[in-house]
Amino acid sequence: MSTASTRLLLVEDDEEDFLLTGRLLRASERGTFAVDWVRNCDSALEALKTPYDVCLVDYRLGAESGLFVIERALAAGFAGPIILLTGRGDHEVDQHAMKAGAADYLDKDQLSAQLLERVIWHAIERKGVEQALLRSETQLRQAQKMEAIGSLAAGIAHDFNNLLSIVLSYSELAASALAEGDPVRFDLIQISEAGVRAAALTQQLLAFSHQQILQPKILNVNEVFSKMQLMLQRLLGEDIELRPPSSASSQPIMADPGQLEQVIMNLAVNARDAMPQGGRITVETTDVVLDEAFSARFLDAKPGPHVLLSFSDTGTGMSPATQARIFEPFFTTKEQGKGTGLGLATVFGIVRQSGGMICVDSALGSGTTFSVYFPVAAGAISPVPEPVSLERPSLFGKETILLVEDEESVRVLLRTILNNFGYAVLDAQSGGDALLLCEQHPDGIDLLLTDVVMPRMSGRQLAERLALVRPEMKVLYMSGYTSDAVVRHGVHHGTIAFIQKPITPGVFARRVREALDSQSLGLYASGSMPTATRVARLASS
Repeated sequence: MSTASTRLLLVEDDEEDFLLTGRLLRASERGTFAVDWVRNCDSALEALKTPYDVCLVDYRLGAESGLFVIERALAAGFAGPIILLTGRGDHEVDQHAMKAGAADYLDKDQLSAQLLERVIWHAIERKGVEQALLRSETQLRQAQKMEAIGSLAAGIAHDFNNLLSIVLSYSELAASALAEGDPVRFDLIQISEAGVRAAALTQQLLAFSHQQILQPKILNVNEVFSKMQLMLQRLLGEDIELRPPSSASSQPIMADPGQLEQVIMNLAVNARDAMPQGGRITVETTDVVLDEAFSARFLDAKPGPHVLLSFSDTGTGMSPATQARIFEPFFTTKEQGKGTGLGLATVFGIVRQSGGMICVDSALGSGTTFSVYFPVAAGAISPVPEPVSLERPSLFGKETILLVEDEESVRVLLRTILNNFGYAVLDAQSGGDALLLCEQHPDGIDLLLTDVVMPRMSGRQLAERLALVRPEMKVLYMSGYTSDAVVRHGVHHGTIAFIQKPITPGVFARRVREALDSQSLGLYASGSMPTATRVARLASS
């Protein structure tokens, strides 16, 4: 560090000792010290509220003790090293000084310019190392905590998606069988709507735990924000001014368009809720380059070019304790029943899964700024897709489908839906049962419909083995979440058919029909069939 700007506070009630210490400091060979001098404990504690690189404090300060200054200053948050100066006969306090938090101690009767300089620089350098280690430990603990919460959230979401598939599908099937004015039909619709809201919550949990399937494209953040601006202003209300970017980023990023919109929406809603009396939201997008020093401060930060999306509000701000938990799911500062506590948790998960990072800067009464950093992507910006035609082909069919699902209640539900749409269904509880069933079935099988995550054999592994004996069979994967990298890769590149749980009859039937009508061969849509070596390895597995 630069020695020319080293600020030092000397706490000494004896003017002669102050003058002596000052002369020794001026004799420093490594640079100059900017020295401030105070005589007593109260003045020292007040002075240490401002930044100092190091503090020298005498043990004897009239009625008080230098130990008192050390303890109080450190308790108040002073971040620099404090060195205790002792006189002849005071050596028994050295151990107490170290326990109180002193970085070192010096005998004033043995002081020399070289010794004083060496002890000061050693204390400053050691304090810097300690603070860096503390930051790393804090980041690691936070990352481990968030990872543990994310794993729990993903497990809950997976189980809930199976349950919600049953609730949503059976309520929809039952309602469709009743007349329009039947009161029971109205009750079933209410159940279905509650299930849809619950499904949205599970999607937020999956976003937080970065377990959801994303379909990223190369985007320009400003274009996405521009298309949302009118809708955002209506959402925020007339008492909140929304200031769009004054200087826009020109660099593209790689992100899921729908998820990026959700990030912008959630940040805007969070800012609105922090300004109950109205206020101003300022949005900025900037091209920045993160250096090694900045990246070292944040666990998710990576050096290199980024696009910075920032949301600043003039709201109530947050305390440090609130900021430490702001991205945890179900943590909220709102009254009970006023919020789920999943908005910022969802933002956190989407940003991390997109390869970026998010941080918050806030103080009570001073507003809040959320800064989101997305890595710059290479390539051309994806064109806006054409509107989907409202004319849908018939969802019914007569093909044969091999259904593999380890959860019996879900398997029964899916078989019922498929039968209702005219399909012949062969169902199996596991990958092993599916292999046996496929071997024994004499006729063709048009589609493998399989859960991704199953005991002993995953859906991907099952599809690979069945491709050897039924290469013409197409594949449709389904899951409440997935950690299967091959499936994620295939969805990203449009080569693998996938349906996200919870499942409803209409969406499910449409995805099945699309998979059957596609020209792909499921697992090997983007390339050739397995090589001879790969076939031999799969056959022996």
